[in-house]
Amino acid sequence: MSTTPSTEQGKSVSTSNGYRMCTVTVMDTTVPGISFNEQGASNFCDYYQALAARTVLRDSAVLKAEYDVAIETIKQEGRKKKYDCILGISGGMDSTYLAWLAKKEGLRPLLVHFDNGWNSELAVKNIENIVNILGFDLHTFVMDWEEFRDLQRAYFLASVVDVEVPTDQLIFAALNRIAYQNNIKYVLAGNNVVCESINPDGWVYKDKLDLVNLRDIHATYGKLKLRKLPRLGIIQRYFYEAVAGIQTVNLLDLIAYNKSSVKKLIEKELNWRDYGGKHYESVFTRFYQGYYLPVKFNVDKRKAHLSNLILSGQMTREEALTILQTPTYSEKDQQEDLRYVIKKLGFSEADWNTIMQKPRVEHASFKTERDFSTRTFYFVFRSAMYIPVRVLRWVGILSRTKQIGSRW
Repeated sequence: MSTTPSTEQGKSVSTSNGYRMCTVTVMDTTVPGISFNEQGASNFCDYYQALAARTVLRDSAVLKAEYDVAIETIKQEGRKKKYDCILGISGGMDSTYLAWLAKKEGLRPLLVHFDNGWNSELAVKNIENIVNILGFDLHTFVMDWEEFRDLQRAYFLASVVDVEVPTDQLIFAALNRIAYQNNIKYVLAGNNVVCESINPDGWVYKDKLDLVNLRDIHATYGKLKLRKLPRLGIIQRYFYEAVAGIQTVNLLDLIAYNKSSVKKLIEKELNWRDYGGKHYESVFTRFYQGYYLPVKFNVDKRKAHLSNLILSGQMTREEALTILQTPTYSEKDQQEDLRYVIKKLGFSEADWNTIMQKPRVEHASFKTERDFSTRTFYFVFRSAMYIPVRVLRWVGILSRTKQIGSRW
């Protein structure tokens, strides 16, 4: 799989106030932790090349062999079950293509859509097309709106940068819960190295599954008890992985994944329609990435997304720079989304103005799973579970799921 950048190196843009842009990508000094070598290339270039070298840039024969083994293993594990894998479907490009690929390979996934109250009409239509054309079963996991809204409100009030954590964390919590309920061992994941491996610290909270952090933010700023939402903290993750044997499989890192080619294919085969931006299938995510982050935190996530495509050879730097000259999405739609989000979350205009003026607060200012007390508890818990789990496997009550690949 070739992912050699096709762009020519550009000039490093530098100004008297210290602003500077990478000569290879479009990452710049608005990104926390960025650094540059003598040629003006940023540290994100080295990061991507190192990651790609141990994943997608390995020998194509090795990747093909691993892909074939993955498909066959999933089929064998699920041969006596209704479903052999589970796939979260958003209506976006990656999960749509993964559903098409599963059908092509003869897999029998249970599609799961996470309804958190923010679906766009286009997303709903794309999902309907996927289900109807491919003939897969769909399970829609509907969040309790009152609790979920209270959780999202808490993240805005906390003034942390990654207000997508509740959605991201609860999607995986729901997927694991449904996989366990249906005795499914493999979760097909749509994330991939060539399109979305660059995610700078400071633009997102890297510990997306940190239930301790989520609970502390909500305890500080929320009003309701979270009784109905799924959980995926360290104890739940241990149970799903070590006891239930559920694994995540990144199939897209084992094939030649080209965004432009994939888009054409799913448009033709599944009547898929584009949203105009990465992850814009959700009204909330479109607003978060296209308005909230740029206006409040001066964060334009397109720089990371486009740089990823440059480094994987799917876009030139010049093309990326041209895109960055355009708005994240139309001013009219931004203002409509702004009014909609404020109203839907129950904020007054005064509340919202206060949120937008409040300085940034780091996620680590709240309790985290990395705190000493939590790490100590988890160490004791794992030690206590070590022998019982192995005894249960030895007597055949628990079975060991065959490992497929590794996560990056």
